[in-house]
Amino acid sequence: MMRKPTLARLNACKPLAMSLLLCVTAAAVCAKEDGPPAIKDALPKPAAAPASGALSPFKSKATAKSSAEAGEPESKASAAPAKGEASSDETLQKLLAERIAGSGDVILRSGDGSPAKPAAAEASPAKRPSSAKKAPKVEAADLAAAHRDAYLAEHPPRWDYAGDGGPERWSKLKPENALCASGLRQSPIDIRDAIKVQLEPVKFDYRPSGFSVIDNGRTVQVNVAAGNTIEITGKRYELVYFDFHRPSEERVDGRGFDMAVHMVHKDMEGRLAVLAVMLTRGAAQPVVQTVLNNLPLERDQQLAATSPIDPAKLLPDDPRYITYMGSLTQPPCTEGVLWIVMKTPVQISAEQIAIFAHLYSMNARPLQPSNGRLIKESN
Repeated sequence: MMRKPTLARLNACKPLAMSLLLCVTAAAVCAKEDGPPAIKDALPKPAAAPASGALSPFKSKATAKSSAEAGEPESKASAAPAKGEASSDETLQKLLAERIAGSGDVILRSGDGSPAKPAAAEASPAKRPSSAKKAPKVEAADLAAAHRDAYLAEHPPRWDYAGDGGPERWSKLKPENALCASGLRQSPIDIRDAIKVQLEPVKFDYRPSGFSVIDNGRTVQVNVAAGNTIEITGKRYELVYFDFHRPSEERVDGRGFDMAVHMVHKDMEGRLAVLAVMLTRGAAQPVVQTVLNNLPLERDQQLAATSPIDPAKLLPDDPRYITYMGSLTQPPCTEGVLWIVMKTPVQISAEQIAIFAHLYSMNARPLQPSNGRLIKESN
């Protein structure tokens, strides 16, 4: 017949139970870290919690305290431990706590002595999208263009009809050229939708005069001696020079011409009037030939001719014309220029065109918007 356990016997077994629990826990930690699967599987599974009111030698102080706060009566079997036993319990918990703090894997639940399941590894924090905007990708062509613009700003080239000094950059070459980009009355234009009215004829007062020719690197320009004038709308303008363009800068109802000559006049107040004559392939033109005969051998050198020239021989027999307000077709693109475009072209030979093309294959500004300008035409 088995003897009933007494409190003294149970207390005598408590140190042995604690030692056993410490060994099991240590084995669990070692098996977790270093042991093979066979040892891990052989470890004892957590025991079920003791029934309510059953005697538990491992009941922690926290459990006893919670029972006292809940008003549960303590049995004699769960009385305060004997002197010296409390220190053994605290020693065990201290050792376990140090081991737990070192490994972070095993947790001993107070009251039942069973190790808790390993804590799940912390999930790696999700990558937060960077709030900083990525720098825009700079293409090599854009970088080269920026360097070129900076260089041209410090070393502006001569204005021209192509390249770095071409029409699209005229306004950037000098501040006084701003109208080349921002002006609303620019020339040349495609002359369309002109209203036909009774225009007074232009009064020409041209005569044979001395002249000089200069190849300025953009066109062939003829400077004429004073005394050649026109009169229109009651104002008198004096011929200053004329130059040539290939092809014609202006168009008439979409039609272009082989070449054009622009005869630039100025009145006493400095206002400009440009008379344009279209040149088309045909017979040789005598004034053009006189100019070609007096071409200087070097650019930017003015050559004075020994014989006179008659500007009137550049004009067509038909006095009708088209008129509108525009600008110079070269920098500084000054606006407020009165344009007079003769309706009938004048013939020029293929050989004369070829000679000019040898010097300047193209020296015409692109067409500019008409912007609703009023254009009048002789009926």
